[in-house]
Amino acid sequence: MKKIAIIAVTEKGLEKALIIQQEFPKSLVVTTLSSSNKNVSTIASISSYLNDNFSKLDGICFVTALGICVRLIASHIEDKNTDPAVISVDDLGVNVQSVLSGHKGGANDFALKVATVLGAKPIISTSSDVQNIWPLDTLGSQFSWQVETSLSMNKTMALFVNNKPTALLLDIKDKGTQHLEKTIPDFVTVFYNEADIDYALFELCIVVSYKVYEIRIPSLYFIPKVLSVGSGCSKQLDAALFENNLKEELESRNIRFSAIKNFGSIDIKGNQQAYLDFSTNNAIPFSTFTSEEIDTITVPNPSEMVQSKIGVDGVSESTAMLLSGNKSVLIEKQKIHLVNGEKFTFSIAVDVNVERKTAIAIIGAGPGDEELITVKGKHYLEAADCVLYAGSLIPEEMTNWCKSGAVVRNSAMMTLEEQVSLMQEHYKKGNAIVRLQCGDPSLYGAIQEQMTIFDELGMDYFIVPGISSFSAAAASLRSEFTIPEVVQSIVLTRGEGKTPMPPKESIAAFAATNATMCIFLSVGIAKKVEAQLLEHFDADTPVAVMYRISWKDEEIYQGKLENLAKIVKDSKKTRTVLIIVGHAIGARKNRSQLYSPDVKHIFRTNKKFVVTE
Repeated sequence: MKKIAIIAVTEKGLEKALIIQQEFPKSLVVTTLSSSNKNVSTIASISSYLNDNFSKLDGICFVTALGICVRLIASHIEDKNTDPAVISVDDLGVNVQSVLSGHKGGANDFALKVATVLGAKPIISTSSDVQNIWPLDTLGSQFSWQVETSLSMNKTMALFVNNKPTALLLDIKDKGTQHLEKTIPDFVTVFYNEADIDYALFELCIVVSYKVYEIRIPSLYFIPKVLSVGSGCSKQLDAALFENNLKEELESRNIRFSAIKNFGSIDIKGNQQAYLDFSTNNAIPFSTFTSEEIDTITVPNPSEMVQSKIGVDGVSESTAMLLSGNKSVLIEKQKIHLVNGEKFTFSIAVDVNVERKTAIAIIGAGPGDEELITVKGKHYLEAADCVLYAGSLIPEEMTNWCKSGAVVRNSAMMTLEEQVSLMQEHYKKGNAIVRLQCGDPSLYGAIQEQMTIFDELGMDYFIVPGISSFSAAAASLRSEFTIPEVVQSIVLTRGEGKTPMPPKESIAAFAATNATMCIFLSVGIAKKVEAQLLEHFDADTPVAVMYRISWKDEEIYQGKLENLAKIVKDSKKTRTVLIIVGHAIGARKNRSQLYSPDVKHIFRTNKKFVVTE
């Protein structure tokens, strides 16, 4: 929402309007009152202002009585698809009412945002919001899905808000479908296979799919762009014939043309006019690949003829697979002969990221406190059928998030081979698997060797980042590790013990920068680390020796760098220790310019947005 007017008619209302404007810095505060505030636009008539600007605005916030708001906008209301979002705030900021274009125009969200700014009560009357069920008319735009419905959207929504039995069919998995699965109303039943639906039991069917189904009851389709089309062709290709025949081929296979995400071919076809026209006319991105890139793909249907002519085993299947990231295709290579004698091939693959299949979730558990796992990580952990965690590095309390019946194993006593064998067993069953790593998996997590094995076995996986212990250390020390004009860099490293360090990554080399040093896995060589740090840091530089940060038995020892080895020795801690070194520890001086009134930036330009009359 870019163009916003905040209209006030009283002095108290004007005060609230200026508070709201701070949250929407490019908005206009409009009033008929005189004001010396340079952010206020004083106009002769609000009615005249709305006559000229109502249809041009994205949102209007009236800081007035609701009746004034309604009378002023009544003659301008036309259609919910084009009317701006209108909300009304009383001049004491007690209530914020969504008035017009709640869903389509965003007035409901606008009202909620303003209510948060003022600490007010939001008043939303839209049925789906009151019931806390899906707003079907905006789900498509929210998740970038195309929308098709067998009835009008109003009739479809009437069935839904009246809680008629609804079937939800999900063919793909993306952010939108995950939202639907987590927020299913009690009158909705979810299915993952259309054959399982008994339509006699339902009055509405909602489908998220790239497929076409013959549904005998009112239906609402959300169509995600998830298909990659690869194509090869003869030297000449008529654009209209190509597009029409491709659409016919997809329709005959019950595949939606509107689900196409991207389109590609080999680079020698980069100037093929039919392909360029197809891309432009349908707003489908067109990409090409070199023969070297295509040769990295093993295609289902290699062609000796194509190999002899252009040096690759095939174009359509390989480019579809490259575009989608998928190792298989939905539609294998099809050869199409056109009425004018020209020909083309095509193949279709589904975006690998939306396929409904098992993948191992490598999740950062955070520094130790079970509540410091990310929300996303917690969701995966709660849904997992099999969980592996290193009990020596992750507290057992973290497994309290696991569901009843899940297989939960401490990997500390298992070999890597035993771990992989257990995960393979569950992977073959299609079970949800979590490999829980301490801190953030990218830091000293030993996940590379696991991912190498997963790649070799063809097991899909993904990574959910976690909060590292160095971030938790800053919180425990109540410190910011980057202080203006003192230190602006953080070094995450370890000392050289049994495992050698790369030659340019010594502790001393990093210490030369005087950056905040976060030293992992080095408590056993504290004396050596101290000596290397003292080559560049002052002896009285603050240090913190931190044991099991954020665990229930966390211990913190602080002092000066010259005493680091003694602090470690006296602590009697030999593992799970992080050493922090630097002048940022406990620093309280030096102000950032981010919030300085003398400094402007893209969110605070100091520009005045006013109406001139």
